[in-house]
Amino acid sequence: MDSKHMRIGEVATRTELSLRTIRHYEETGLVTPSARSQGGFRLYTETDVARLMVVRRMKPLGFTLDQMRDLLDATDRLDAPEPPAADVREALLERVRGYERAAAERVSDLRRQLERAEEFARTLRERTSRVERVEQAERV
Repeated sequence: MDSKHMRIGEVATRTELSLRTIRHYEETGLVTPSARSQGGFRLYTETDVARLMVVRRMKPLGFTLDQMRDLLDATDRLDAPEPPAADVREALLERVRGYERAAAERVSDLRRQLERAEEFARTLRERTSRVERVEQAERV
């Protein structure tokens, strides 16, 4: 499986999360270092990095820590070496599908917000350009 261990600094660089944020996610149970060095340093694997990337991607969409934990629990159980019973598997898949739908909705909302923000910035650019053209014409 994952054999290479990384220290928290490398994980922070790869995930673009701060050390403080990674430690916070550890404290809240979202990710647990796979090992500790003899000196007590946190050691992470690719699987741990993948979990942190899920969290990092959910955060800007406004998902709560509990929702992140719930999704990670569902995916962990789906990916377990021993598959869950068919009815449990279907319930877990439905949970994941719910997050997929919620993420798509939130992405759509963010796109609308971005369009409005770009429209606002464009309006300001046009306004300042107009004022600058008038000032320039007056100087001539």
